[in-house]
Amino acid sequence: MSRVHVWGAAGYAASEAIRVLHGHPLLEVGVLESRSHAGARVGEHFPALRTAPYRFAGEGAVLAAVHSGDVVLCAGAHGEARARAEAFLQAGARVVDLSADFRFDDAVTYGLAEWNAAAIAGARLVANPGCYPTATLLALLPLARFGAPLQIVVDAKSGITGAGRTPSVGALFAEVANDVRAYGLDGHRHQPEIERGLAAFGAGAPLAFTPHVVPLARGMLVDAYAVYDRELDADAVRAAFAQSYAGSPFVRMVDDLAPSVAAVIGTNDAELRADVLGRTVRVLCAIDNLGKGAAGQAVQNVNLMLGLPEHTGLGVAERVG
Repeated sequence: MSRVHVWGAAGYAASEAIRVLHGHPLLEVGVLESRSHAGARVGEHFPALRTAPYRFAGEGAVLAAVHSGDVVLCAGAHGEARARAEAFLQAGARVVDLSADFRFDDAVTYGLAEWNAAAIAGARLVANPGCYPTATLLALLPLARFGAPLQIVVDAKSGITGAGRTPSVGALFAEVANDVRAYGLDGHRHQPEIERGLAAFGAGAPLAFTPHVVPLARGMLVDAYAVYDRELDADAVRAAFAQSYAGSPFVRMVDDLAPSVAAVIGTNDAELRADVLGRTVRVLCAIDNLGKGAAGQAVQNVNLMLGLPEHTGLGVAERVG
């Protein structure tokens, strides 16, 4: 079994990764490093892991334990992962970084698994996409075969865990409990990542992106609108999505239903629906922001990097929340 260590193990995405890894048949949970929670039982802080036998280790524990053949998930704060990842790589490990530190580095493989699997399989360092970019790119990249649209509009809603595990989150949840709150209106940090991903796969266009936080613990719904200079053939659009995701164990088209956040919570799944509305193609995408938008995709990338079937340990994820 390959060992998977987690650096920065006390956050929401890290806890979800530990939960998935705990049930993985071919991976072993290694060192769980947390500067703030060193020595504490993981189950004290994450009820979903109450019966798991793990404890948080102190600073430097992953680097002291890692060796060739291991994998490290870097789940610490943005801005801290670059130096840590380099040290883990020098020790012979593979690395999946869940922060934003490598997402704009052309020398690092971008971990959008459905669209970059071959590169991920040969990579030693993978930049895990952000949650909003994951849902938006899954929704829009199949349209690249029709050429770049004139305009893209994205209305996106995320559960409160998208704000991270900080002391302010409890207060923020209270504030949004009876509200839908738009934020990042002067520029959200995920917009450049979305624009870069769209351009890289041939679907670049001017983007109007509006994220919202909604009173859900977890989950994300993206409504994406691609406006063209002509009306696209609806059958051709449906065929493009069917062909793009025919081999994916996680992406499913729900043409007769609305994609549902409740249907994907606790999984690595994405539900998509595409409709042609005149010159506009509307695509809805539902994911779990902690699953497909973070930890689930990270484990999917680990599977690909290690030559395992990408669905291993993710095929039937335990429903949580």
